[in-house]
Amino acid sequence: MEIYLVGGAVRDKLLELPVKERDWVVIGETPESMVRQGFRPVGKDFPVFLHPKTHEEYALARTERKTAPGYKGFTVHASPDVSLEQDLIRRDLTINAMAMTSQGQLIDPYGGQPDLEKRIFRHISPAFAEDPVRILRVARFAARYGHLGFTLAEETRLLMQSMVTAGEVDHLVPERVWAELFKALGEKSPSAFFYTLKDCAALDKIFPEINGLFGVPQPEKHHPEIDTGIHVMLCLEQAARLSSSLEVRFAALVHDLGKGMSPKEHWPHHYGHETQGLPILERMCSRLRVPNSFKALALQVMQYHTHCHRAFELRASTITDMLAALGAFKPVNKLPEFLLACEADARGRTGLENIAYPQAALLSGAARAAASVDTSAILNGELKGAHIGEAIRRLRIKAVAEFIKAE
Repeated sequence: MEIYLVGGAVRDKLLELPVKERDWVVIGETPESMVRQGFRPVGKDFPVFLHPKTHEEYALARTERKTAPGYKGFTVHASPDVSLEQDLIRRDLTINAMAMTSQGQLIDPYGGQPDLEKRIFRHISPAFAEDPVRILRVARFAARYGHLGFTLAEETRLLMQSMVTAGEVDHLVPERVWAELFKALGEKSPSAFFYTLKDCAALDKIFPEINGLFGVPQPEKHHPEIDTGIHVMLCLEQAARLSSSLEVRFAALVHDLGKGMSPKEHWPHHYGHETQGLPILERMCSRLRVPNSFKALALQVMQYHTHCHRAFELRASTITDMLAALGAFKPVNKLPEFLLACEADARGRTGLENIAYPQAALLSGAARAAASVDTSAILNGELKGAHIGEAIRRLRIKAVAEFIKAE
């Protein structure tokens, strides 16, 4: 049995990065021979097996042939006569098409190591264009490795652009788009995911709501970067600095979608963008099958982020009502995540990346003060229905007012 370590494990090993999981390719075997040797079959579309002891994935060498549009339109051929080179060439990028023997010998038939040293993402062959998911994968690699100086080869960018023009990305299913976005949000430089898609004209097809923000101006006094698209990318990067929560990062990404709907005659101002964006976000989350926890926080941040920024100017009653709407008085709530996303928005401006955000401490303290009021007398009294809620609200407003005065 010829076994080779392949793909991302080899790439990250050469980059001296932690190898999180290892994939292996097997040459010269059949599904029957793998089972006889104790491997457990798990592949649905092609022969993949789990090692009986390590439980790592071992795939039989295979070739693929395009038979229909989209990323599922492939016929797979796996047999003992498929060579290692034939298996590697079906992969997407040169840096992902290297293999390594158990003795550590590198096998690099398509120039992956030189491209790795030059920090270049380059497709292996024209067959790259047969799978639209590869556009998303390249964008995700940009988010993961962009901080190391990786750039996209011009010929690969042009090929990706031709795939968009040919309509290949139209066959991407929402679940796969969300899966790649989810992974990209967790990378070190998530904005690179969107810039890469924009550079090959795929952003408008896949995330039209985000694409529509580029070219929309904002007041230079508050937004030195002016362009709303650039602003949300800066917000996303700040969210990545502030929090590992993907929900926070997603909320920062989409909080200003309403600015894409502002009439041009009102530019660079965006009156009511906080509420105008809500139905856009609802439709986006529905289309991409975004989990409810992501959607809920994003809607809150969109609707209340300007309130949060103006916390020191607001009345105690307005702060109390906002905190109630955010669920801040519940034992388990998302107020810390809300505040982090708002802070990312405040810092997502050119030259203001390290600005202090005391609003977060003010609102956190106000929430604690309001949540700690003793409501037992009201709950056990003679008030009924809505009168109970209003009485508790007044108590909380008083507690918030006293907290603000003490501050």
